[in-house]
Amino acid sequence: MRMWWMPDYYVKSVTDLRPACLQNLNIKGLCIDVDCTLTDYVSNNLPPEVAQWLDQIRHNGINVCLLSNGGKRRIKRLADRIGVPYVARAMKPLPFGCHRALRELGLPRSEVAIVGDQLFADVLAGRWAGVRTILVVPRGADREGLITKWKRPLERLLLKSLTPKSLASCSQEANAEDRVKRGDSSLGGTASADEPRV
Repeated sequence: MRMWWMPDYYVKSVTDLRPACLQNLNIKGLCIDVDCTLTDYVSNNLPPEVAQWLDQIRHNGINVCLLSNGGKRRIKRLADRIGVPYVARAMKPLPFGCHRALRELGLPRSEVAIVGDQLFADVLAGRWAGVRTILVVPRGADREGLITKWKRPLERLLLKSLTPKSLASCSQEANAEDRVKRGDSSLGGTASADEPRV
């Protein structure tokens, strides 16, 4: 059984989430955290490479909803600038914000993943909401609040055996699993459905 804190996928940055890989994994919608995931902590500006990635993701038909514990005014301003729905004051790790984001996306939970930088907020919220979880390495976290800074050492301890890697290899694994389910005997082995792809 997978540990509650174990993300389904672990990558360095949101920009590593290529549209083709997400589509291969049947992920059609992303609930994306803001602070230290899309932007530096409490920043109102998207890094150029992140803005370009968001455009690429949406151009390829993958829906996005911002999902943040941040205040409504700032998150709404960012969401309006990007042109996506949002859920502010999401109260992660409680799953209620995820449920609202799913309604905004209009997709079943099996086709949605939550993307964020915190085990004890984003990953746990995704687990409780029943969606797949993608953990990213936090960006611009040097200005984080005290509570988050207090949690980071424990997160690092739990993650010490994991290394961020490209989602491309995960999508290849998913394709292999699909072929196994269809009875393709040309594969050398099968992967357990309970094994985390990180």
